[in-house]
Amino acid sequence: MGAEKQIDHSNSTRVAERRHVVIAVKVRRPGETWFSSRIVNASTTGFRLQSFMRLQVGSELWVMLPGFEGRRARVLWTRAHEAGCAFERPLHPAILDHIVKYARSGQS
Repeated sequence: MGAEKQIDHSNSTRVAERRHVVIAVKVRRPGETWFSSRIVNASTTGFRLQSFMRLQVGSELWVMLPGFEGRRARVLWTRAHEAGCAFERPLHPAILDHIVKYARSGQS
């Protein structure tokens, strides 16, 4: 597993720089149990989730990043087993740096 800088120049609606990461996370819909999934890119404002959970655009979910409590997010788009999600509140840049370093260490 690893992490590298990834900037998507083709989509001018990006609010924050995306970082390529591959990390195992837990996600859940409100009122349900945690489910294993993974994040394949992240920024301070959101992430791309790969999951077998059936998610719908506009739905809420909770994601538990390694070493942190669950954070609320909203599904912005879905495609097959992927979903683009936005954090309810942006991550502090130090948290994103921690996630990238965690991914580089191969601990996920």
